[in-house]
Amino acid sequence: MFRQASQTIINYVLGGAGGNGGGGGVGGQGGDGGIGEAPTLNYAIAAQNVTMNTHFPNETSGIHILYRSIVVDALYNSSERFPQPRCHPETRTELLEKLYRWATDPDANHSIHWLHGPAGGGKSAVMQTLCERLQQAGRLGGSFFFKRGHSTSGNAKVLFPTLAYQLALHQHKLKGLISWSVETDPSVLDKSLDVQLQNLILEPCKLADNSPSSALLIDGLDECDGHKIQQEILRLIGSAAKRHHLTLRILIASRPEPHIQETFKEDFLQAVADSTNIEQSFQDVCIYLCDEFSRIHREHSAMKNIPTPWPAPEILKKLVQNSSGYFVYAATVIKFVDDEYSWPSKQLDIVVQNLVCHDSASPFTDLDQLYMQILSRVPVQYCPTLCNILCVKTHYPRDFTVQDIDVLLDLKPGTVELIIRPLHSVLKVPALSRHSLRVHHASFLDFLKDEARSLNFHVGSAEYKVKLGHSILKALSYTYDDPWKNLADLEFYWYVEATLRHIPNLD
Repeated sequence: MFRQASQTIINYVLGGAGGNGGGGGVGGQGGDGGIGEAPTLNYAIAAQNVTMNTHFPNETSGIHILYRSIVVDALYNSSERFPQPRCHPETRTELLEKLYRWATDPDANHSIHWLHGPAGGGKSAVMQTLCERLQQAGRLGGSFFFKRGHSTSGNAKVLFPTLAYQLALHQHKLKGLISWSVETDPSVLDKSLDVQLQNLILEPCKLADNSPSSALLIDGLDECDGHKIQQEILRLIGSAAKRHHLTLRILIASRPEPHIQETFKEDFLQAVADSTNIEQSFQDVCIYLCDEFSRIHREHSAMKNIPTPWPAPEILKKLVQNSSGYFVYAATVIKFVDDEYSWPSKQLDIVVQNLVCHDSASPFTDLDQLYMQILSRVPVQYCPTLCNILCVKTHYPRDFTVQDIDVLLDLKPGTVELIIRPLHSVLKVPALSRHSLRVHHASFLDFLKDEARSLNFHVGSAEYKVKLGHSILKALSYTYDDPWKNLADLEFYWYVEATLRHIPNLD
């Protein structure tokens, strides 16, 4: 009777040389093999059973390389996005539950889901709230929140590396595989989106068999680089879902732009993707307004002598109607009323004076009126300068400080801060001049670019673009006579960047 000995038939080395083989033994028994110096896959046959052992001696070096290419600002929990938009308690409950069930269902019919709706519909709030819930359940594989015009958060080239990094931290099985992929070919981080998706996400997920399903959430696809890139991302993800049995659930949120709608209608995407329209919800807006007005009444000392209910039910009803069932109008009203330097009751009176129920089919008619009302609070003598400030913010929405804009427009220090002070409900007015100036919602920029909506506050005309171009070129000479020397001065680097982006658009 003979015992069948185990015999190693393959010692395949990944990314390095294997160790020297062991010496010959007695009676056919081989000596011990040498130790490999890099990741190895050892296949052993014992009797009828085949086993495979995968060993990665260093799981982290590739992850460190990958980290240098990701955009932390685009993550759902980044400090850059604070305060993140969230669904108000007891709102969007059915939608959130539907998306959560799909994201955590390993047997879901579709691995891709498209959440779409107009600006101000609350898509980002839904995505943020869902990210937090999935994270608590241990099912969030990664997130990416695009930001229009941002040099990194608006760049599609960092999408898949950022998602891959989060997946590596989320699932231990994937960490070594993703790290090895980057370590053996760091140039993958500079290759095409197709190669990045394949090498950083699809192949590692394929090798990590029996991994639990994880969700990847991509918000604001319509805010990244350009139409063609947006379509390419959709087609790559759709093609991957069709060719591979993905355990990933990929949720994409965007406005229903025509080119995105057309892409989702393509046959191979229709087979793997489902969609949900983030519909109007007057009831949810009513809940939000009631709760927020109650909070303002409770927290502001100036409201002690104002009787409840406040506001009166008929006023609340008009506000809900004017919202068209979308949160951006309601949120803007609350920011306007909740001004720490004003009486909330008087602020609400200003809004109420202009409450008119319109028959227009546009859901933004009342929002436009509210924006006009807020902008009109700036004294008329400052309006030309205000339009120049808004022009900078509209055409270059990256994070410029009020100091930057003061210098760019050749204004006295503190002028921008003074002029935009009444606009806290549409702009995130920084407490310090060195902090970034931001908009609360992208719909405000849409409003400023549309002459039919913004009227005398329209800043999308060729005249404003030419004036802005002149301001940029003039600002380049402030530090040095030679504008290109300003490249060495980080404070002025963005002027050069803005010039290079702006000159082709001056016509």
